[in-house]
Amino acid sequence: MSSQLILNDLSLWLDTNTKPLVISGPCSAESEEQVLETARELAKIENVKFFRAGVWKPRTRPNMFEGHGEEALKWLQIAKQETGLKTTVEVGNPQHVELSLKYGIDVLWIGARTVVNPFSIHEIAESLKGVDIPVMVKNPLNPDLSLWIGALERLNHSGITKLAAIHRGFDFFKKSTFRNAPMWEIPIELKRLFPHLPVFTDPSHIAGKRSLLTEIAQKALDLEMDGIMIESHWQPEKALTDAKQQITPSALNELIKNLILRERSGDFNFETKLEEYRSEIDRLDAEMIEILARRLNIVDAIGQYKKENNITILQLKRWSNIIQERLENGRNLGVSSDFLIKILELVHRESIARQAKIFHSRD
Repeated sequence: MSSQLILNDLSLWLDTNTKPLVISGPCSAESEEQVLETARELAKIENVKFFRAGVWKPRTRPNMFEGHGEEALKWLQIAKQETGLKTTVEVGNPQHVELSLKYGIDVLWIGARTVVNPFSIHEIAESLKGVDIPVMVKNPLNPDLSLWIGALERLNHSGITKLAAIHRGFDFFKKSTFRNAPMWEIPIELKRLFPHLPVFTDPSHIAGKRSLLTEIAQKALDLEMDGIMIESHWQPEKALTDAKQQITPSALNELIKNLILRERSGDFNFETKLEEYRSEIDRLDAEMIEILARRLNIVDAIGQYKKENNITILQLKRWSNIIQERLENGRNLGVSSDFLIKILELVHRESIARQAKIFHSRD
């Protein structure tokens, strides 16, 4: 794997003195009024330097709102002229690039759905040859660091030297608190490999809901990410896309004020290893919860079977055997007997309670 990217001086396109640097704006550009009202409010926030909005929306299914295209670019052009904010939009093909350049968009970004396809990245990279514009690349949907780096390299080979990465989380096959699993070890490793590459975190797409935005934004800053991209809408409850994860500009201002800026350690090896351990714990916890749920489903089936056959809930001999067998297994695996007994008793108590509920229910 190549570990070289030719990058320009960050100060040529980023305000490196603003901390944290914030990119914000609505998920989608829905109307001229919505774009302008949101941009006007965001321009009052010192940390917000870039105004983002989805002009073309890659939706999972047809007949959903897919953006206003070129018409929306006109609204962003007006917003830029009125507020002074730099504008950034997602592009998915050379035609998007051409139109974005026509309307003076300052920064392009490539979305997660596009990054997974090297053919699409190649076409976009070819269309940018000879163009001096910053390009931000979101991580692919799947946790594949090589694919993410490959997209950055293709753009770099086409002459794009003002590059940045956006960490927006990864699809996770298990149910999770997050819309997209952060898997922090991946962007940390990207920063280790390319120390001069700006990496932003997108708390909105990681969280999927407003309540988690501050926690994720703070974690991003603690892990030395270079800024955050947060979706903001002047009336988020009326948003046509991703309403639950967008916040008002005033709420964004409060979020930024509550963030804590810490001194940077620069020890990426330490952070990478730590996040590897944490991610493994998260994965195991998800598996453990799923296994417990499956166990309790079987407990319910046993309870129903006992009821139908007029058998008592508590089987003391069976419970005694479980304790002995599980403790022996735990000792062999280095698990404390006291700790294991506490867990077994909790599980047993829940099992008895569930079966009792079945026995007292009316069919």
